[in-house]
Amino acid sequence: MPQANGTVPNPSSLDSAEYNPIEHLNAIFSHPSTLSSISKTSSALSKHQDEIDREITTLVQHQSTSDVQSVQSIQAAKSDLAELFSKVEDVRARALQTEEAITEMTADIKRLDNTKRNLTLSMTALKRLQMLTTAYEQLRGLSSSRQYRDCAQLLQAVIQLMAHFKSYRSIDQIATLSRNVSDLQRELLEQICEDFEVTFAKAEVAPRRGMLAEACLVMDALGDNARSRLITWYCNTQLREYRQVFRSTEEAGSLDNISRRYAWFRRMLKTYDDEHAVMFPVHWRMNEMLANAFCEGTREDFRNILSKSVRRADGHSLDVDLLLSCLQETLEFEHTLERRFSNTSRASIDTFSSDSERAPVFSQAISEAFEPYLSVWVEAQDKKLSTLIPQYRQQPPKPPDEDFSPQMVIPSSIELFSFYRLTLAQCAKLSPGPRLVELSKVFAKYLDQYAQEVLLFYVSERSSGQTPSKTPLLEDTILVLNTADYCFNTCTQLEEKIKNRIDESARTSIDLQSQADAFMGIASATVRALVRRAEVDVEPSWREMRNTGWSKMESVGDQSSWVGEMLRRIKGRCEEILGMLHKQQYARAFCDNLVDSIANAFIVNIFQCKPISEVGAEQMLLDSYVLKKDFEQLLTINPSANTAPPAGYVKRVNRTMSRIDPILKTLQVRPSPPEALVQAYLIHIADKSDTNFRKFLDLKGLRKQDQSHLMELFQAHRASPRNENLPQSSALLAPLAATNPSAGPTIASGIGSLSGAATLSTSNLPARFDASVFGNAIMNAARDGVDRFGTPNLGGTPVAQTPSEAMSPPTQSQQQHPQAGHEQAARASFEIPAAALGATNLNENLRNIGKFFKRDIGGFGGRFGRAVEESGG
Repeated sequence: MPQANGTVPNPSSLDSAEYNPIEHLNAIFSHPSTLSSISKTSSALSKHQDEIDREITTLVQHQSTSDVQSVQSIQAAKSDLAELFSKVEDVRARALQTEEAITEMTADIKRLDNTKRNLTLSMTALKRLQMLTTAYEQLRGLSSSRQYRDCAQLLQAVIQLMAHFKSYRSIDQIATLSRNVSDLQRELLEQICEDFEVTFAKAEVAPRRGMLAEACLVMDALGDNARSRLITWYCNTQLREYRQVFRSTEEAGSLDNISRRYAWFRRMLKTYDDEHAVMFPVHWRMNEMLANAFCEGTREDFRNILSKSVRRADGHSLDVDLLLSCLQETLEFEHTLERRFSNTSRASIDTFSSDSERAPVFSQAISEAFEPYLSVWVEAQDKKLSTLIPQYRQQPPKPPDEDFSPQMVIPSSIELFSFYRLTLAQCAKLSPGPRLVELSKVFAKYLDQYAQEVLLFYVSERSSGQTPSKTPLLEDTILVLNTADYCFNTCTQLEEKIKNRIDESARTSIDLQSQADAFMGIASATVRALVRRAEVDVEPSWREMRNTGWSKMESVGDQSSWVGEMLRRIKGRCEEILGMLHKQQYARAFCDNLVDSIANAFIVNIFQCKPISEVGAEQMLLDSYVLKKDFEQLLTINPSANTAPPAGYVKRVNRTMSRIDPILKTLQVRPSPPEALVQAYLIHIADKSDTNFRKFLDLKGLRKQDQSHLMELFQAHRASPRNENLPQSSALLAPLAATNPSAGPTIASGIGSLSGAATLSTSNLPARFDASVFGNAIMNAARDGVDRFGTPNLGGTPVAQTPSEAMSPPTQSQQQHPQAGHEQAARASFEIPAAALGATNLNENLRNIGKFFKRDIGGFGGRFGRAVEESGG
């Protein structure tokens, strides 16, 4: 439709649901000049309206025609469905008619089938009844004539046929026949039993053996009850003589005649094999049943005999040797029976499981009676061991006719464990249960005694009357060390062997670890004793050091004369001792302890050399460096050890000897200006102790009036925030605690006396090896319950070193923060556990000492130093 301005409007705008005619008109006639086109526009709109009306009329007519066609289609579909339902109903009616016709046609056939089936069942039942009647009559005739082979076959047939007539027993004839068959079975059973009784009573087994063998076939057919009755009768008959002759009240029934019992039964088995075996079917296993009956009766006899022996009124106890002899012979007899009646024999009497799939039949069949009385045997082993320990103590560590070797151990230890192995093997045969647990406790008891009364005895002073104490020889000390190591390893092996042999339920009761720890404690104490020998050798050198005028030195020269003499003595002693130690872990432990000892002694002697000038301190620093370098080669000092020392050992020496350097570096600082000395102390010694700082001032030779100003400066500087975290006392000065005469005796008089002697040398120490110090040190080491391996003075004040600190390389954190380690050691030197002050058990403390060294990675740790070797140490 054209507009007045000549444009054509968009026809789609009229189709819009939001169409607004006013807006549309305003758009068409937007200018007054367009009003002249109103008539044309109206005409165009009328024409467009007419076209729309015509289109609507056409569509309405078309839709009306379409609705009529749909109604016609629906009517046609309903007609087709009705016709289909009619046809289905007709098919259904015809199917019912067909089914009725087929049923009428097959009814006669079904009746004929049922008649045939009933006739077949009747004929079968009559045939079986005829067969049963005939077999019954024949069986009665054969039984009266004792034709047992035929009877066995017929009896099986009769029993099977009777099973078919169980449901017909309501019929009188069938019930009567069933009773007759049952009566015939009973008659056969009684008749066969009578035949056996008469035959054995008249000793006519040989001529009637065949007939009796056939009778056994009938007994098989009669069932399990009949067979069990005959087996029981036979066993009782054969064992009647045995029960009469070997009654527990008769002399022949005593334990002394146990071999006669077994010999009698062996003859009985031979008689069975020669004369009776052919009579009985193999699957009856009559010989095994006879053996079982024999074992049961014999077991009850032994229980009565043993019970009466224990309750004897004359006071005599059970003879242990006789008991063991009888038990051993019984075990051998049981093993013989097991081999005979098992498919495959057991590999050994010591094994707890058979290789055969069939479970053992005769294991403990008789020996079970001895089980409650094996405690007597365990007590006997206890008594034997109680006599062996004093004998071992009286024997010399090394036989006089044998030469010493570094690998040698004390012969008594080998004898002891050999006795243990034999006893264990014997007990495992006798009882793998409670008695073996009791025996393991006896083992543990005498391992403790061997450690305390034999090994410790060898390295203790031994005096008699007015005779002075005898110093243990170096060879004896090495033998004790080797023996303690051997006993430690063998204890672990012994525990595993017992656990492998004992019943699984009792394995948790076996524990010899505490005994192994006790031997480890002896080994550790022995190593300390070896260190003590070297300490005594270097005492003259320490005396020379103390007599040197350190305050009058004007310049630093070569090493001091006492250093060369000390190194000569140490190397000589180390070469002797290390040549006797065949295990590297003990050599390493010895060298570690020796270096610790020299370092502690050096620190103590520094404070006894006052006054010391700055030049003297520098000379001491040079001397300590010379000692450190030579100590690095101690482990490879022997000519045979042409290898570089382990890196771990070198680190340990450097760390140990470096504890001396801070003390000497502090002494090198001049007292003027005073702040320099105070700062040097706080940097190198790094503690807050007024007492320790005053010791340094005394060591430098300062007068009392000059010390007051320095003390004020020290107190002011230590109170600063930079020094507020310093410990109260430095671990570097821990050995100085030994110089306190007012400390009095403490727990260190135990193992501390030994370890302290190993780490401290003062002017009060003897110049020669004192047996009383050495012997008491070892014995008191365990008796006084020492929890720390310290460095005591003569009065017994402990030094701050735990076993792991004294024997082990530093941990990573200690290497990174050495000051923290010193602080920990300082605390340890003054904090003594109250529990350690009480008297405790000797053996318990030996175990605790051993546990320290087992945990120790650097010394005895990792099972004696394996961890050291792995780390390069």
